Amino acid sequence: MTRPWWVSSGKNDESAYREEVQRLTAWCKANNLSLNVEKTKELVVDFRRAQSDHSPLDVNGSNVEIVKSTKFLGVHLAEDLIWSLNTNSITKKAQKHLYFLRRLRKPHLPPPILTTFNRGSIESILSSCITAWFGNCTVSDRKTLQQILRTAEKIIGVSLPSITDIYSKRCIQKANSIVDDPTHPSHTLFTLLPSEKRADGF
Repeated sequence: MTRPWWVSSGKNDESAYREEVQRLTAWCKANNLSLNVEKTKELVVDFRRAQSDHSPLDVNGSNVEIVKSTKFLGVHLAEDLIWSLNTNSITKKAQKHLYFLRRLRKPHLPPPILTTFNRGSIESILSSCITAWFGNCTVSDRKTLQQILRTAEKIIGVSLPSITDIYSKRCIQKANSIVDDPTHPSHTLFTLLPSEKRADGF
C-alpha cells in the first residue's frame, strides 16, 4: 500500500511535519504495528518560486522514497497536481470495456440493457472520485474523457450524459450528503440560503 505524505508549510521549516511522522512511528510501535518503509512513498507538492531540495524522511533508520507521482485510493496524484496521468489511466481502463459493449450489441440487445452496462462498467470508471479531480482537468483531458462517452453513445444508439453533467450531478450529491451530515468535517462550510433562494437540488 502506498502512503503519500504532504508537506504543508509556507516556509522551509518542516519540523512540525517530521515530528508528526515520528509520532506516527512511535504510535505504531506502541501498538505492535510497523510501517513498511519499502511500500511507503513521499509525495512533495511545492509551488514556491524558490524551491529547495527536500531531505527524505527517516522511519526507523530507513529513508522513505520521494516520488513524483503515486496512486492513492485508485486516483493517480502528481507532484504538480495536473491530472493527465489519472486521465490516461482511467481512459485506458474504460476503452477496454468499450470492447465488451460492442460485443453485447452484436446479439442486438436493447438499448436499456446496454445503457445499464455502460453505467456500471464505463461511466463508473470515468467518474471514480470525479469530484476530487475533474474541476482541475485540462481542456484536453476533458475532451479525452468525453470521447469515451461519445463512443459508447454511438454503440448504444441513445444519448448519454456528458462528462461535465456527470461531474455536476456528483458534486450536488456530495454537497447534499455533507449538508445532511453534521458530523462531516466540511459540514460547517455550507450555509443554506432561505428556502425561496435555494438552488435546485439543495
